[in-house]
This record gives sequence, C-alpha cells and structure tokens, in this order.
Amino acid sequence: MDRLFLDANVLFSAAYRPDAGLLRLWRLDNVTLCTSHYALEEARINLHDEEQAMRLAKLSGGIQLVEAGQRALPRGVTLPEKDVPILLAAIASRATHLLTGDIRHFGPYLGKKIEGVVIALPGEYLRRRTKRD
Repeated sequence: MDRLFLDANVLFSAAYRPDAGLLRLWRLDNVTLCTSHYALEEARINLHDEEQAMRLAKLSGGIQLVEAGQRALPRGVTLPEKDVPILLAAIASRATHLLTGDIRHFGPYLGKKIEGVVIALPGEYLRRRTKRD
C-alpha cells in the first residue's frame, strides 16, 4: 500500500477546478493520502474563490494530517525554509511518496528516495500507478 504525502501545490491543483486530473489520487485503491496543516493552509490561502475553498475542505476530509517533527533536514538535502516542513512532515508520516509539482525546489530530488520517501511529480506517480495496476 502506498502512503502519499501531498504538497500544497498538489492540494491547490486538485481543488482549483472541479474536473482536475489530480482528483484521481482520491479514487485510487490501496492508497493513504496524507498532508500537514501547514500544506493545507498554504493551499487554502492561495485559492481564489469560495467554491475552490469548499472543494479543498471536502478533499481534506479524506486525508490524514501529520505534522513535521523538530529535526534537521537529512544530510545532503538543501531546501528553502518554506519547503523544509513539507519534507519533514512527509518523513514523519512514513510516506512512501512525496507528491509535489514544485520542480524549482524539489527538482533535484525527483525520483530519489530520502529517508524512505520517493519525491515524485503527481502525474508521474499516476502514470506509473496505472501501468502497475
């Protein structure tokens, strides 16, 4: 079973349009979705209207919330301060994958495993999952 930690940009994109392709994540079998209050709040403040905020609230009902522990980043990992709680929460949640669209900051780690967590683009995860199923 995969345990997917969703970055704020994934949550934002899923809530932005009622027909967003990322909504497929919520329909996958044998998957646990998780995120943090930090990521959920970041997604919420960036949405523009009440409909989007309501979609996010509905989506968040099916997500486990996990918070980052107080610790340093793993050795060799460098991230901007705003992204540190995302990776640390993914590690704390024992996620198998951190799904993010943030290629600017997480790009160097895409496809790599950091303390058991594979950093992946959500579309890439869905493509691989479709092939696997």
